[in-house]
Amino acid sequence: MLERFKNTKSLFALSFISVICVIVNTVTFPQNILAWDVFGYYLYLPLAVIYNDLGMSDFSIVEQIIERYKNTPTFYQGMQMPSGDWVIKYSMGLAFLYLPFFAIGHIVALLSSFPTDGFSLPYQYSIWFGGILYTLAGLVLVRRLALKFFSDFVSALILIILYLGTNYLMNTSFYGQNAMSHNYLFTLYLLLILITIRWHKSPDMKYMILLGIIAGIIILSRPSEIVCLTIPLFWGVYNLDSLTQKIRLLVKNYRQVLIFACLLLFIGSFQFAYWKAFTGKFLFYTYGINPGEGFEFLRPYIVEVLFSFRKGWLLYTPVMVFALVGIALLYKQNKSLFTPVLIYFSLNLYLVSCWSTWWYAESFGQRALVPSYALLILPLGYTVQWINSSSTKFRRAMFVLIGILSCLNLFQTWQYHTGLIHGSRMSMDYYISVFGRTGIAEEDKKLLLIDRSFDGKEQFVNENEYNKKVLEVIDFESLEGDGINSKYAYSGKTSFQLDENEIYSPASSTPYSELTDHYYAWIRGSVMVFPIVDPKSNPTSFVICFEHNGYSYKYKALDFEGLNLKLNEWNVVTLDYLTPEVRNVKDLLKVYVWHRGKDKIFVDDIKVEVFEPKQSMAQQVVPSLSR
Repeated sequence: MLERFKNTKSLFALSFISVICVIVNTVTFPQNILAWDVFGYYLYLPLAVIYNDLGMSDFSIVEQIIERYKNTPTFYQGMQMPSGDWVIKYSMGLAFLYLPFFAIGHIVALLSSFPTDGFSLPYQYSIWFGGILYTLAGLVLVRRLALKFFSDFVSALILIILYLGTNYLMNTSFYGQNAMSHNYLFTLYLLLILITIRWHKSPDMKYMILLGIIAGIIILSRPSEIVCLTIPLFWGVYNLDSLTQKIRLLVKNYRQVLIFACLLLFIGSFQFAYWKAFTGKFLFYTYGINPGEGFEFLRPYIVEVLFSFRKGWLLYTPVMVFALVGIALLYKQNKSLFTPVLIYFSLNLYLVSCWSTWWYAESFGQRALVPSYALLILPLGYTVQWINSSSTKFRRAMFVLIGILSCLNLFQTWQYHTGLIHGSRMSMDYYISVFGRTGIAEEDKKLLLIDRSFDGKEQFVNENEYNKKVLEVIDFESLEGDGINSKYAYSGKTSFQLDENEIYSPASSTPYSELTDHYYAWIRGSVMVFPIVDPKSNPTSFVICFEHNGYSYKYKALDFEGLNLKLNEWNVVTLDYLTPEVRNVKDLLKVYVWHRGKDKIFVDDIKVEVFEPKQSMAQQVVPSLSR
């Protein structure tokens, strides 16, 4: 027991940052921790335990929860199936990790006057408290792992650099971020690494069982984390001889390997059973709800993920350059670690970079890389160790640089906390304007990337700051076939007749690359409409959307039944639309009329106008548009 208290420097560092962690989490307690993505991760538990309705067949339950607790502006966390059931977008791994704290919250709610609805204050406080426990446990495990390879002093520095010098601080200690997957996964990764070390020293079945359980929950929490398997698989491998020895070790313990595989399948079977029950398929791609996001395996955004002003990892967490330097040092100083670290980091970076929305919503820096810090503390430690053993001048210079970069992280974390650094709209011009500042003029905020609403409400009000061009006018004069009508016409001699047989008008269809060179534009669609019956009994919609591989996203429709249209007269219907962050510049802008009734209605002159930002406010072209 006394041996544990010999390493006083790292123990003091652990205690110091643990106190900071608790204070920051408490001071910035979230308005509702069970909101946004966490709402989706957590929803499995109340639906299964309290409402007995995992398929959300009675969707009013979810609607009432959202209405009462304001968890999310739109239910993007789920998708509805043709059967009427709903499927949660996220896999259920986090729900398993939340379960003990959900149980505590439920017991407290039962013993008090709080509603036992799964979302009242006892549940919120329990999940928040659970997140703090996972953060503190992660920090304890960082120290334990570091001390296996480094001195007490170097281990202390690793703890301080990790917590104060990286975006791990923001993504575990502010506004309920500790309930996000990155915090839990970081701690689980540390357990995976420590047990991997134990198994390689003593290949007992108990360690392999623990590896299977931990790896299974990691993958169930976020399927792309399947790259975690490279850590135990390549641990200790650095040349042909070590690879041969590793294969022999696995063959010798093949029963353990089979148990490991069975555990992975068993844990994954919960998700497979859920999908089968509510989609009819054992494997189901829940992100298909939004074709605008997905993996682009042939077009990774590696440069953007690492260096962009919007979310560049090394721009907002520059101290991790020392971890990358350490990967090279591993080859010289500890070859057994070099291969698993290099393979895991490379594959993980590639997968993170392949996600089309590579900026990962509102966050400080690249939060998707936070779980990988569990392994990167090893090359970081070797760099710190190398610096500490170098000449006095070099050592002082490097430690000063590490201190400066850590202070920069703390300052920019404060800027993010106060709103000076935006969670998703940073541009190069704005970053430069806000760098090192404690305040900024409203005029400078125009340098941010365009504000895209979460609730779908958009209003185009500053037309004078844009250049307008007419993209297309469909007047139906040169078209032939069903639907062309010569009885009514707003201009020319013909219009288009929609009825129960012709439910779609001809569409304006244009790839994004032909709309604009900028990273966004406003689209104004207009159509002349001639109703002969009340639209309330003959519903019709004017639609603007983008299509990726034939599936629509950023779909916006204006329903005629909600407008005050005059019967037997031509009415103009106009819809403004902000282009999304297109997944591919080949994605098509579609503008058309969709008839949902049975009686006739006539349309003419579908016009599409494009409003491009003037050069002075273009800010920057999104990198994906120039590739």
